[in-house]
Amino acid sequence: MNPDPINGVLLVDKGPDMTSHDVVAVARRTLNTKKIGHCGTLDPMATGLLILVVGKATKIQDLLMSEDKEYSGSLELGKTTNTQDAEGVIESESEVRDFSEEEIQAAFERFQGDFYQTPPMVSAIKKDGVPLYKLARQGKEVAREPRFVHVYSHRIDSIALPLVEFTVKCSKGFYVRTYAHDIGAVLGCGAHLKSLRRTRSGRFDLERSVTFEELKHGDRKEILAKMLTLPEVSRLRGA
Repeated sequence: MNPDPINGVLLVDKGPDMTSHDVVAVARRTLNTKKIGHCGTLDPMATGLLILVVGKATKIQDLLMSEDKEYSGSLELGKTTNTQDAEGVIESESEVRDFSEEEIQAAFERFQGDFYQTPPMVSAIKKDGVPLYKLARQGKEVAREPRFVHVYSHRIDSIALPLVEFTVKCSKGFYVRTYAHDIGAVLGCGAHLKSLRRTRSGRFDLERSVTFEELKHGDRKEILAKMLTLPEVSRLRGA
């Protein structure tokens, strides 16, 4: 006998070294339901907020995916990689001079407000029906259409060269690893994204989230108790 249908939004604090699809697969088993989607893919190295939509909530998946995001992360100056993050192969290395805080701040401020960003080759964007990351694995590079993005605000949290920790609030479709790569290019020494954590998406944050371990090994009733109902989601979003 199937359990009662589940409808709502579950906030998961994704751990490192797993894909967003891994989280969905575990959620399907734990909740014993097939109709689950996620809003906004997180790369395996990234941690933090992953929104799962369950049952009837899948109808608002696109709506939730379109909302602004906030991330905390770190970039490492002096090294570029083929994926623009720490999981890739190093492509170039440069000496990192003793940049001042003002110089680093000025580089970040080059990417404020509205601008165009060229997506990385290692991404899920499709070219003639083929995801770019598959072409990248074959050693191919193709022209990518720049995308219009927006950075609402940024903050430099600490500087311990070659590492710079930062927080950025940005629009949908923004690639933080490209942001790190482009800041390195402005500074003239190159950079890649060292770490990334999503802390907010729209009105949702990590306060009511469950960890991946809780999702995998926890009690189904306890997981369901943390799920946001559709009326709660509507109130939270001010709809």
